[in-house]
Amino acid sequence: MASMGSGNGGGWSSGGPGVRPHAYDPTQQPELFRGVLTRRMIAFLIDLLVLSVPVILAVIFIALFGVVTLGLGWALFWLVSPASVIWAIVYYGATIGGPNSATIGMRMMDLELRTWYGAPGYFVLGAVHAVCFWISVSVLSPFVLLIGLFNGRRRLLHDYVLGTVVINTSVRAQLGEPARTW
Repeated sequence: MASMGSGNGGGWSSGGPGVRPHAYDPTQQPELFRGVLTRRMIAFLIDLLVLSVPVILAVIFIALFGVVTLGLGWALFWLVSPASVIWAIVYYGATIGGPNSATIGMRMMDLELRTWYGAPGYFVLGAVHAVCFWISVSVLSPFVLLIGLFNGRRRLLHDYVLGTVVINTSVRAQLGEPARTW
């Protein structure tokens, strides 16, 4: 039977073997979440730049290739959109699934993505995180950011759906508390 527990910030807890408590409590460790929303927006812009550079180079290459082949190479432009989507999914999956659990923009802004119970990110989580983010932004536009203003962990809509949290990397390192991986 589930009951309210005080050890995990007022969330549900149970004595069962499969239930994991929240690793990061905003009331006990507010410094983990200080400035996270602003940093996430800046990290997103950096990641957008990182994602767009190879796409722009590919478009330039196809344009020049089309000139050299007297217009036949321009037929490759249809590949730009699907290749851009695949590139973004692989980028987010590989960087969030990497040893830092963060994209290049997140690393520059001293952020990392963790599961709600403290485990680092992995490839599938990073890829699905990107897809959920783009879908939620496409449907709800700026309202996705408003959700982060009304919770202590500064989680956005897709963070709730996937059970993730973004925290300050340097603060977690100072606390010295290892991530729970069970």
